[in-house]
Amino acid sequence: MNVEDHVLWQSYREGDKQALGRLAERYYRTLKHYGFKFMVDEAVIEDCIQELFLQLWQNRLQIKETESVRHYLLKALRHHILQHLRNQKRLNQEEIDWDSSIAEEVDSETLLIQQETLTLLSNTIQAQLASLPAREREALYLRYYESLSIPEIAEVMNVNRQSVSNFLQKALNKLRNQWLVHAVLIFCIFLKKNLL
Repeated sequence: MNVEDHVLWQSYREGDKQALGRLAERYYRTLKHYGFKFMVDEAVIEDCIQELFLQLWQNRLQIKETESVRHYLLKALRHHILQHLRNQKRLNQEEIDWDSSIAEEVDSETLLIQQETLTLLSNTIQAQLASLPAREREALYLRYYESLSIPEIAEVMNVNRQSVSNFLQKALNKLRNQWLVHAVLIFCIFLKKNLL
């Protein structure tokens, strides 16, 4: 647990508005990035984040201690976004759309061949992630991008731990099976381009 987070959380619960502001600054980008994964407009995400921190302040006397501020905030934001989608009648039986895109890093010095290979690899990974059910994609994101534990993911996604383990295992098995085929193909293309 981040000690500074713990201190700020305690101070906020005791009425320190600046402590809550520091937590908001610290986790704003993380929350916004997570919010985009629900395929909603940026304005909606920003409204949900603002509403989340407003409610935290208004309810500070009822808010309990937490082992992980990051976990708490991700879970709370998910709740706000799902509530927004329900209000907009866009959510059907807890199924959500999930963005599986990977942030591209552009390196101006990358050689053309390497760039083409990386583009092909990135497209392949994105296609593979897009083929997974939304819940599996969300579980992967929370586990490997946000580094949440299985119990934390279960709480954020409002499912039991076994379901999270199943989501992760199924997703990783599918990706592993697809990856073997694509890895060979990409390697062959890379070799061909380098040998010509």
